[in-house]
Amino acid sequence: MQFRYVATGVVLALALAGCQRTSNTSSYADLPAQPSRPAPLQAQPVQGVQGGQLPPPGGAAQYPTAPQGGQQMASVDPNAAAPGNALDITKQQMVGNWRVANGGSSCDMFLTLTNLGSGSRGGTRGCSGELTTMGSWEVSGKMVQFKNRAGDVIGRVYKSGDTRFDGTTNSGQPLGLSR
Repeated sequence: MQFRYVATGVVLALALAGCQRTSNTSSYADLPAQPSRPAPLQAQPVQGVQGGQLPPPGGAAQYPTAPQGGQQMASVDPNAAAPGNALDITKQQMVGNWRVANGGSSCDMFLTLTNLGSGSRGGTRGCSGELTTMGSWEVSGKMVQFKNRAGDVIGRVYKSGDTRFDGTTNSGQPLGLSR
């Protein structure tokens, strides 16, 4: 039995002796003591700065003149009533995807029944202008009101056909929804 302990001790001592360093040479000995730095760059001469009025884009003024004081944008009363020929609306009829025609362009509107503030969650994709801020919607009488994320009415529509709604945004742009 003693032989086992002696043999184990010798094998262990040989294994540990193999882990010792046998050379004092370093693989870093060939590196320079301090790396050399590149020479600093010389400043380049700069031409003088010129000033003057730029010409309008495209050679001629392509933008309308700015409104003068006292003029206001056309706006629609957020509490406006639906016209007399408007059809009855339920929230369930409005849920889903709608194709929106707004001021000559078109985009998508999505309406859900998920509560958000005083209305239900809704949103748009590919729209421009006021409709990009839409966050919710609600049915108010025979009108559907679209609201921004702050809860302000940005547009409204009324039912004009089985799958057709017409109205305006607050800025007066015509607004149409269809499926």
